[in-house]
Amino acid sequence: MQALIRSEVVLPNLPSASGVEVVGSVAYVIGDDAPFLYQLNAATLAAGEPTRLFETAHFSTGRIPKELKLDLECMTALTTPAGETGLLALGSGATAAREQGFWVPLLKTGGVGNVYPVSLSGLYAALRALLSPGIVLNLEATAATATELLLFQRTVGSATGNLLFRVPLAATLDYLHHRIQQVPAVQKQLFELPVIDGKPAGFSGATWHDGHLFVTASVEDTQDAVQDGAVLGSFVGVLELAKPSDKVLPVRLARLEQPGGKPYRGKVESVTVRRKSGPKSYELLLVTDDDAGGSTAVTVALSL
Repeated sequence: MQALIRSEVVLPNLPSASGVEVVGSVAYVIGDDAPFLYQLNAATLAAGEPTRLFETAHFSTGRIPKELKLDLECMTALTTPAGETGLLALGSGATAAREQGFWVPLLKTGGVGNVYPVSLSGLYAALRALLSPGIVLNLEATAATATELLLFQRTVGSATGNLLFRVPLAATLDYLHHRIQQVPAVQKQLFELPVIDGKPAGFSGATWHDGHLFVTASVEDTQDAVQDGAVLGSFVGVLELAKPSDKVLPVRLARLEQPGGKPYRGKVESVTVRRKSGPKSYELLLVTDDDAGGSTAVTVALSL
């Protein structure tokens, strides 16, 4: 497997990119300390009109302060059992303020519909019950298959603390929209990710496309789920959805490389697929965050 960077462009006025999904001709992007859903032309990355997800009085500097932000780290495009297509954006759950999410319908005529806030406290309580003592819930990515919602836990400082939570999609959407009261059953899988300079990688992004679960992981020199650390590099690859078990499973990942083979040291936050470019090759669109408010979009050629 090889992951070669083809281009990287700065995304001005789009702070701390944390999630990206391409739907049709639009690349939708969220930032973990911003109140907007940003819209880019998927081909040119030209900025369109953003959609406000929530009101806040704390965005005057262009970034919501760390202690107040909703930390929207996870976003996936999905189609509901009723046939409605939309975006589900979720907070990380690392603090009480980060248990908020949003459902954003995408109109068949184009554009974005009304934004619906969703409380994640009940679902996140069920996820925390499956964590080892002392581990902080810290969701960094989500993806949706036709039947499941996949939630990725990044446990800082642990090579074997990266969990995938699997919940039934239809029942979870019903729960989040208050159509049922029972939290859906949660299954979990544990994965071992690679290390750089002795520091373990953690999940950072995911997307479901063409029957594959594409994931990204980044290496950050930190032991804290809230505080950032120095970034050492990032990976991209494919995760196989095996039957849930207690085994620690491997993930097929390639370290991101710049032209000439030099390792890329940026902090990749999310991944989506632009197009399938060959029988076993894809053009991916990644977004990065420099932990200082800067964001870039990175185009990657991935050969499986």
